[in-house]
Amino acid sequence: MADGQTIGATSPGAASTPLLASAQAATAGAGPAESIGTFHALGLRDYRLLWISNLFASAGMWIQMATLGWVVYDLTGSGTLLGAMNGTRAIPFLLLAPLAGVAADRMNRRAIMLGTQVVTVLIALGLAIGLALDRVIIWHLFAFSFISAAVQVFYMPVQQTVVFDLVPRRVVPNAVALGSAAFNITRVLGPSIAGFLIAGLGPEGNFFVQSAAYMGVVISIAMITFPVRLAPPGGPSVARNIAEGFRYVVKDRTTRVLLMLAIIPPLLIIPSMMALMPVFAKDIFHSGPTGLGLLLSASGLGGLLGALFTASLGRFERRGLMQLGVLLLASSALFAFGFTRSMGAALPLLVVAGFGEMIYMTTNQTMLQLSVPDHMRGRVTSLFMLTMALMPAGAMLFGGAADLVGAPAVVKGASAAALGLGLLLLVFAPRVRNLRLSQVGSAAASAHPPAGSGA
Repeated sequence: MADGQTIGATSPGAASTPLLASAQAATAGAGPAESIGTFHALGLRDYRLLWISNLFASAGMWIQMATLGWVVYDLTGSGTLLGAMNGTRAIPFLLLAPLAGVAADRMNRRAIMLGTQVVTVLIALGLAIGLALDRVIIWHLFAFSFISAAVQVFYMPVQQTVVFDLVPRRVVPNAVALGSAAFNITRVLGPSIAGFLIAGLGPEGNFFVQSAAYMGVVISIAMITFPVRLAPPGGPSVARNIAEGFRYVVKDRTTRVLLMLAIIPPLLIIPSMMALMPVFAKDIFHSGPTGLGLLLSASGLGGLLGALFTASLGRFERRGLMQLGVLLLASSALFAFGFTRSMGAALPLLVVAGFGEMIYMTTNQTMLQLSVPDHMRGRVTSLFMLTMALMPAGAMLFGGAADLVGAPAVVKGASAAALGLGLLLLVFAPRVRNLRLSQVGSAAASAHPPAGSGA
């Protein structure tokens, strides 16, 4: 839906401008900051439906990732091809992320969310049928990975920015952390379920389950009442919108620092915990698909604990120092994991690594969202997604390196680099170390969109 058209649901007395809508959202449910408990945002109906949709989406995604990685490595025995399939996911992020950010700022967010999830249901169902009929070959898996990533490129900025449409601004840190908790609840259960389903029903059963999970996303989103968003007529071109996003990041130092910090886990930590786990399960621990599920679930359990911890922080200020502390914690745990040769020693280390990584990423995402004015949020979020493209690109490099020097050596090298970088930032980057929650929220909350910006 182009600029100048009504975006979202309509209702009597709805706000007629983005500024009025934002003011109403900011005051809805107002109360003392101290009243925000761990599960506060779930008391808001529309956010609760969004949270349920996140739960379904994450369940489908984790079942997909565990199953797809196992199928590729089982068919080929190649860490390089396993990494390449994950690397395929980087291409849509790099090509489409800026455009997806403009879409999140200018188009009907409800329609984007519903449309992308319908596509995901169809491609998961198609792959399930193909596997059941034994018609799937390796290039089909690469194509599936590419298409699902392209869908995610457009879904993720809307999923993240729509939180500001559904909850008061003071509740945003709690809501973002609870969204991460939904992600990690399924990160704990999804891979284990996937492992048992592979062993019991075959990979096709997993993809049938995944398509059903994404139907749950569609139903939940369809029930949300989205506020009215009006865009002024005669807005700038898409190219100008994209350029505005880049210019904002270049000019705003806090946003720029947060985007730079966002690069570290996707490049150095997450690929170790995700892309190489099929190799550890099959070649190091000799535990098969059930072991793969346990490994992925262990890091997911840590992530869930980290998300709940972050949700309980309320208005805790020293977020920059906390980010660096948990970066050191996660990288140290992964470094120790690289030396393990038993499942019993590996699982608790992955719990610790997942705990630290999730606190880091949730804190970074929350502060980045709060640092940006409402009319720019989708575009800046899409630039955050460009940093996330490093994760599949890193997975491709990690997979190739694992074939050359072994998966344990790759994990040790990457985690040592992350540990060293965290120490350097702690000692020599006072701006990062002293970053506070109130510092990133005040300017963006009062910012107004420029004329014709397409807010």
